[in-house]
Amino acid sequence: MKIKCRKQELMNSLNIVSKAVSSKTSMPILECILIEVYESSIRLTANNLELGIETGLEGEVIEMGRIALESKIFMDIVRKLPDSEVFIETTPDYKAIIRCEKTKFVIAAKSGEDFTDLPQIEREKNITISQFTLRELIRQTIFCISDNENNRMMTGELFEVKGNRLQVSALDGFRIAMRNIELKKEGPDVRVIVPGKTLTELSKIISGGVDDEVVIYFTRQHILFEYDDTLVVSRLIDGDFFDVNKMMSVNHNTKITCNNKEYLDCLDRATLVIKESDKKPIVMIIKDGGVMYIKADSMLGSLNEEVEIEKEGDDLIIGFNPRFIMDCIRVIDDENIKLYMKDGRSPAFIKDDNETYIYIVSPININTDAY
Repeated sequence: MKIKCRKQELMNSLNIVSKAVSSKTSMPILECILIEVYESSIRLTANNLELGIETGLEGEVIEMGRIALESKIFMDIVRKLPDSEVFIETTPDYKAIIRCEKTKFVIAAKSGEDFTDLPQIEREKNITISQFTLRELIRQTIFCISDNENNRMMTGELFEVKGNRLQVSALDGFRIAMRNIELKKEGPDVRVIVPGKTLTELSKIISGGVDDEVVIYFTRQHILFEYDDTLVVSRLIDGDFFDVNKMMSVNHNTKITCNNKEYLDCLDRATLVIKESDKKPIVMIIKDGGVMYIKADSMLGSLNEEVEIEKEGDDLIIGFNPRFIMDCIRVIDDENIKLYMKDGRSPAFIKDDNETYIYIVSPININTDAY
């Protein structure tokens, strides 16, 4: 095998596939990146058996072949090479020679035949969305997944396709995030749980805009994201996700509308006197008069602030973990947000009129008589 490419092109491709390199494994081949050189193309692949990524590399094919290189040393070498043309070739005794200007490295390699290929995905059930939309879907929901491996379903996100609608949902036991988007055409009925780790890594490598598309293929055990010259294949989480739509039937008695930034800044200030370990709530006192009173009190100190609102419905006193609310409104791009609440013990809903986004946050029980 022998190829020639630009250092920056090689580094870009390595940064993409490295997201699927295994960091903790008893199988050394999973710590490698596979280089496959065909007659007219160069492909790089990494596969940790849960997530696999394959991408193309712009370069010149001099001699075809297939070799696996240990990811860390390979990337460290390329990162420190001069910004020039890089030549990579292999020897029959599984050595890789990397040349760039006056620099020459020789490192150990492994047979490409030992590498585990990506699973073959049936390309039947699929939908198409923009790369920008996919990245936003992940950004606006991923903070709601749980990191508790004891309940694997909560470590992933539900992708549900019905007709021309895609709904993405995540929950961690304290809050729920839902995003709904309209597809350009009807897709197959699909309901799968995608690992949060997969979506996190995917969001790091997708950089396209609203006109750049990604095709998502669904099978019983895998999901495939295909965009530009890159394939991202992931195992799905097996099980039945919670029916979050059943929670949408809760009626509300109080609705407030407030400025997103003003409310977020107020909550941010409240966290200065509330330690996460204390689990102290911020208290929202909602009455007539066009303002909502925000109170926080702990051993560190206290905060009292007013936020201008538009109120409809009943007066209400309710407590929340401020960070749970902040995580939600921080990813909402609207200038104003709307909160819907039933009482001090029922979850609050943050949503827009078209329900393109819905966030549900559980309250913290407080002694309302003290306020």
